[in-house]
Parts: sequence; structure tokens; C-alpha cells
Amino acid sequence: MRGLLADTRPLAVPHFRRLWTANIVTVVGAQLTVVAVPAQIYVETGSSAYVGLTGVFGLVPLVVFGLWGGALADHFDRRTLLQVTTVGLIGTSACFWLQAAMGSGNVWLLLGLFSVQQAFFAINQPTRSAILPKLISDELLPAANSLNMTVFQAGAIAGPLVAGALIPVLGFSWIYLIDTLCLFATLWAVVKLPSLRVEGASGRPPGLRSVIEGIAYLRGHPVLMMSFVVDIIAMVFGMPRALFPEIAHESFSGPDEGGLAFALLFAGIPAGAVLGGIFSGWVSRISAQGKAVVWCIVVWGLAMVGFGVAVAVADHSADAAAWMLSAAVVMLIVGGAADMASAAFRQSILQSSAADEVRGRLQGIFIVVVAGGPRIADVAHGATAAMVGTAVAAAGGGALVVVLTAASVVAVPVLWRYRLARPAQTQTGPLPPSDG
Repeated sequence: MRGLLADTRPLAVPHFRRLWTANIVTVVGAQLTVVAVPAQIYVETGSSAYVGLTGVFGLVPLVVFGLWGGALADHFDRRTLLQVTTVGLIGTSACFWLQAAMGSGNVWLLLGLFSVQQAFFAINQPTRSAILPKLISDELLPAANSLNMTVFQAGAIAGPLVAGALIPVLGFSWIYLIDTLCLFATLWAVVKLPSLRVEGASGRPPGLRSVIEGIAYLRGHPVLMMSFVVDIIAMVFGMPRALFPEIAHESFSGPDEGGLAFALLFAGIPAGAVLGGIFSGWVSRISAQGKAVVWCIVVWGLAMVGFGVAVAVADHSADAAAWMLSAAVVMLIVGGAADMASAAFRQSILQSSAADEVRGRLQGIFIVVVAGGPRIADVAHGATAAMVGTAVAAAGGGALVVVLTAASVVAVPVLWRYRLARPAQTQTGPLPPSDG
């Protein structure tokens, strides 16, 4: 069992342990705000159209500041940048609390604050990921990334449940205040970090040219380029979440406004990611990380095929709908576990293979791909389902993931051949595990 359960060796490094422990507190608070913002907008306006604007007001700063934030992370001391952005997140969360406490009711103020918050987040996350190779060895990066993703996905499940229960009791202002207070845990962990200056930084101001140089860096490093390519394939063609409301209602006879089937479908992938993280002890023992990425994405694609088949059976047999709902959720759980492992390996390949002076910009691109891919999938799956139905859209997307991933590996086999050299060392070596 010890070999199956998550590898906790990264927690022996005090710097990482403090960040990870603080993240347990912070991620739940952050998810409370993620739920509270659209809920408050709907209460104030009664319009789903205004709620939908959170997608635009959230995605645009995430893309713009994700790319520019990566450039900032390759120019400034990363510890300082983490401190500034964490304070920014605390400030925006406090502003959410203030407007709710004062009963502002201004939807544009809410959307503006949400954009500012996402901008700080988009700078903070690439910086936070870029410092990992400075804290721990390459060999432990998959385990560290698995631990981080497990906490994030657990928060994605627990946060909405807690928010749904607390908002009617405490109101929006208390929810935002809880998030504000939780963020101080991360600020404490960041302040305890040592100086994290970028080695080999160009010294030029982090502008558009710096961002373009980061993107151009991928051309000369096909392993990194292909890790992004296969992730885009997996997310764009294989993420069927836009179909969940219709599938829950039409295939599994749920009510229009949600219901049990709706909740189970949306919880399936994050639940699988959490389970995958809990039983991720194997990831640290894999040297052939490129092959691991490919196989994980193939499993993801096959799981989405199985999901589509379960929906198709339910469409044709009302008697089998209950069993097929269970089968569909199981397929989503399998897919979520595979996606978690794939992300852990891809993140580790990026962190260990990229030079320190460009690592922040590549992490920014990683954030944009992770955020943008599923949103493109929402559009693609919605349009396809309108023409061929939800079952075919889901199963066909999964099949395309398998086919296109295989074709990519055949065309550019460098990712398939990638192995982590052991014993693992970062370019500069990790920081010593002192309490600092």
C-alpha cells in the first residue's frame, strides 16, 4: 500500500511543505469565492447572461497576464513577485468583502474585481510553479506536482459544497472574508521562502519581446512543444463538460435546473483526479515520463469513449439509465485520474527540461493552455452535439484524442522517447531542506 499511496517525500523539504500546507487552507477559500461571485451576480441581476460574462472577464486577464506574468517571473526575484501577487489577491478578496458588506449591488464592480483577481492569479501561478525545481530535485517533481494537484482538485469539490451550504446562512460578505483570511496562510509561506533570483536572466524589461522569446523557445525544444500539443489534443477534443447539463436532463432524466445526475457528472473528473493523486505513489518511479504522458492521454481518450457509449445506451434504454449513469461517472473518474497523472508528468517535464531563465514564461503558456483548452472544447462539443447528439460528440471526441495523439507520436516521436535521467539533478541543484 505504501507503494501505491501518494509519494510524500517532497513534504520533507520545509519550503515546499509550508507552501503545500498553506495551499490546503487557501484553495478552499479561493473556491468559495469562485462560487460566490457568479452566485452574487445572479442574485443582483437575475440574468444568466450577466453570469456568463464571468467567463470573458476571467479568461481575458488569465491569458494576457498569464503570458506577461511568466515574463515577469523570468525577470524579477520570484519570491518578491509571489509576495506582491499574494498581497494583491488578499486585497481583491477584501474588496469583494467590502462591496458585499456595503450592499453595493453593482455588477460591473463585481466583474471588474473578478478581472483584477484573475490577473493577480495569472501572474502568481506561473511564478509558483517555476520555483519548484529550485526547492526539490527533478526526481521528486512528479510527486510534488501530484500533491499540489490533489489539493487543488479536492478544493474544487469541497469548495462549491461548502459555499452552497454557507451562502444562505452567512451571506456573501462572510464568504469573501473567509477567503481573505485564508490567503494569509499562503502569504506566511511565501515570506518564509529564501531569495529566488532568476539565473541567466537577460536583464531586458519583461515586455512583448520577452513573451515572444518564451514562445519561440519551444521551437528549439520539441519535447516541450509536444507536451503542449498532446495536452491541447486531450482537452479540446476530449473534454465533454459542456454536454453535462443536456446529458443529465435528456439521457438520465434529471430536472432542468440540475439534480443528482448533473452533480455526479460534474464531480466525476475532479473526483478521479483526487483519487489519482491519493494513489500516485507510482509516478516517482517512472523514468520514461514521455511514454507515461502519452499513455495517460490515451486512457483519458478511451475513458471519454466509454462515457459516450454509456450515454448512448441510456438514450436507447430508459431501464438501463440508472446503471449507465454509474458507468458514465466511473468513466469520468478514470479519465480524471489519467488526466491528473498526465498533468503531473507534463508539468515535471517542463520544470526539469526548461532553462531557469525561461521557466516562468513557459509556465505562463502552460496556464493559458490549461485554461483555454477546455473553453475551446465547450464550444466544439456544444456545436458538434447540436448536429450529431451528445453521445456521438463525447465518444467521437474521445476517439479523436486517441487517433490524434498516436499520429502526433508517430510524426514527432521525441516525446515518446523522453526519459528522466537518474540520479536527478536540477541545473543549479535544489535548495537545501533547511527551515530557513
